[in-house]
Amino acid sequence: MKVRFACPACANPAREEVRASGPLAWQCPACDHRLEIAPAAGAPPACGICGNHELYKKKNFPHWLGLSILTVACVGFLALMGQHEPFWAWVVLIGSAAFDGLLYLGVGDAIVCYRCGAHYAGVAPGPEHKPFELATNERYRQEKLRREQLKQ
Repeated sequence: MKVRFACPACANPAREEVRASGPLAWQCPACDHRLEIAPAAGAPPACGICGNHELYKKKNFPHWLGLSILTVACVGFLALMGQHEPFWAWVVLIGSAAFDGLLYLGVGDAIVCYRCGAHYAGVAPGPEHKPFELATNERYRQEKLRREQLKQ
């Protein structure tokens, strides 16, 4: 399982490959913070970084790629419509939507922690991993803001 997360001490981005053989001892190269990432057999029931039990599933699809395809398709559509080529304009627009959809269907799922944002790829989500919920995310966002205010 591949884990992408931020260091809890300095927020330095990190990527690690966690194997089921045992806990992974990780040390931040920026601040020397030590962390033990607990592996899970299958989908993790809790975050290995912060221990939070509220995780959600999402597609492991780079958002920038989907938006780039959409932007190029829209520009191509407008350019072709400006040249009075409506058939080809619609072919570009619908073709890009189909291509984007096939890419989306071709990628697997990932599990993300609401609290720390750790991203677990290469593992199938379990039934306890529900899709993203805005209310839960907002609760954790507000919690993070309160913690930052208390530090100041």
